[in-house]
Amino acid sequence: MAISSFRPSIPVLAAGFALTLSVTGAAQAAEAWQPTKNIEIIAAAGAGGGTDQLARLIQSIITKHDLLKVSTVVQNKGGGNGAEGFLDIKLSKGDPYKIIVGTNNAYLLPMVAKLGYQWTDLTPVAAVAQDDFILWGSAKLPFKSAKDYIAAVKADPSKYPMGGSQSKDVDQTLTMLINKVEGTKFTYIPFKSGGEAVTQLAGGHIGSNTNNPSESVSQWKAGQVIPLCVFSKERMVYTDKVTDTQAWSDIPTCASEGIKIDEYRFPRTVFMPGGVTGAQRDFYVELLRKVTQTQEFKDYLTRGALVPSFVAGDDFKKLVEADSARARDIFESAGWLK
Repeated sequence: MAISSFRPSIPVLAAGFALTLSVTGAAQAAEAWQPTKNIEIIAAAGAGGGTDQLARLIQSIITKHDLLKVSTVVQNKGGGNGAEGFLDIKLSKGDPYKIIVGTNNAYLLPMVAKLGYQWTDLTPVAAVAQDDFILWGSAKLPFKSAKDYIAAVKADPSKYPMGGSQSKDVDQTLTMLINKVEGTKFTYIPFKSGGEAVTQLAGGHIGSNTNNPSESVSQWKAGQVIPLCVFSKERMVYTDKVTDTQAWSDIPTCASEGIKIDEYRFPRTVFMPGGVTGAQRDFYVELLRKVTQTQEFKDYLTRGALVPSFVAGDDFKKLVEADSARARDIFESAGWLK
């Protein structure tokens, strides 16, 4: 049997050429942008706080694991609860050599104050972790469950003021949300920081506070405060004992205690200036993904009892939009909107 030679037709050749171009293009796209000069990591907070610590952790992991061919420098720009840093990012439109580490202050601050920027002026990159919020009670009070405490507050709210960090910020927002869904009338007392709020709670000067886990752990270990419930759909994942008898995973969810809030969390966010390219944003998404996969970052999550979640790109943008919409309803009812 004769074997005829095969000569590809023009369409087949074109398809093969197109495939080659496609593969080549994909490879080039993966390497479409790389930084060629040093990168500034802005911490939207003062030195020493949680945002500053995260920014410096990201920098140290990048350096230790040689994730960049250029250097990084951390700059603190925390004026106006972080607005100083976000305004800097707005004014750096198109600059791919700046990123900013913050929280939901990136998109909540402009709702309650005239700051010269909106979060839509920025480019969302990723939420690298989230903080759960816990309703903490004073150990000096007789209540051992959130259900009993909320009932007492409804009966006589003047006895049980709620403390928190700052005014018109996440702690007060959560307090107002509790008032909205439960019909409570908490009086909110703002303090300079979450640390100051938990000190006041440990001393019995307030009845409760809303705080993330890490800022209250020392007082919990000392038996001065108790975690009544966590504002999460599921219990926390950390099973090692914090006190002699309890781990983070032993804290019931607030929904199981009858508080009609399924989840309230505090994202640790990273943004870039507006006007950058998709390839530039994607570069930082992948860089941060690598950071969060290191043991150092996993240890950071465990120390702070943070939620191990990584939300990036368009999914992160959707998270921001949903969180903004919920906050807007609360701010509008409070008369805070600007």
